[in-house]
Amino acid sequence: MRILVVNPNTTAAMTEKIGAAARAVAASGTELIVVNPADGPVSIEGYYDEAFSVPGLLAEIAKGEALGVSAHIIACFDDTGLEAARSVASAPVIGIGEAAFHLASMLGHRFSVVTTLSRSIAAIENNLLKYGLAGRCGRVRACELPVLSLDDPASEAAARIGAEIELAKREERAEVIVLGCAGMADLAARLSERHGLPVIDGVASAVKLAEAFGALGLKTSKIGAYAPPRPKAYRGMFATFEPR
Repeated sequence: MRILVVNPNTTAAMTEKIGAAARAVAASGTELIVVNPADGPVSIEGYYDEAFSVPGLLAEIAKGEALGVSAHIIACFDDTGLEAARSVASAPVIGIGEAAFHLASMLGHRFSVVTTLSRSIAAIENNLLKYGLAGRCGRVRACELPVLSLDDPASEAAARIGAEIELAKREERAEVIVLGCAGMADLAARLSERHGLPVIDGVASAVKLAEAFGALGLKTSKIGAYAPPRPKAYRGMFATFEPR
């Protein structure tokens, strides 16, 4: 099967890291198409960045649909544009945040999330409410590292995330940790071993769920919330997105 993985920001180095994490867990018969849009923000850190990343994301989802992929993955922990993508895709669309939350809820009674900046906390908390999992999350924590600094050895990302994990274990009695950024994907196994509890990476979680949906032949329901958009005029720079 073929699975499309879209990094909604425009930073190719992060796309490469996401691709490596995805391929590390993919089954031998799975082909991963890992892309990022050409237009949009270099990182998604808050609602404003998110808004400008959605058009590029939807364009990549449309390309994946034309290729006939079995599933799409949105590799941004805020699940950027998830509902809009499901409205234009027949194949299942999986957000890495939603995937990680669901897997974490099956591995322990309470989980905590460690994300990048404090400005991301509200979006993650709102998603937890929407997914019905807010009651299972002890807290959403921020290690106060910008997304693009995760690749900088001087940032000591693993140590700073690890400090938040220890606080989550002590203060929230967290039994599972969810890493709240696709750029943290390569740290999950190391942090799990170091801190003695499951540490969930959303990219890997989404790949395995996507493979399951593909194997089961499941598609996105089109009879309600994710029905195709109604035909209407889209003007100006968004004319190419006009539903037909």
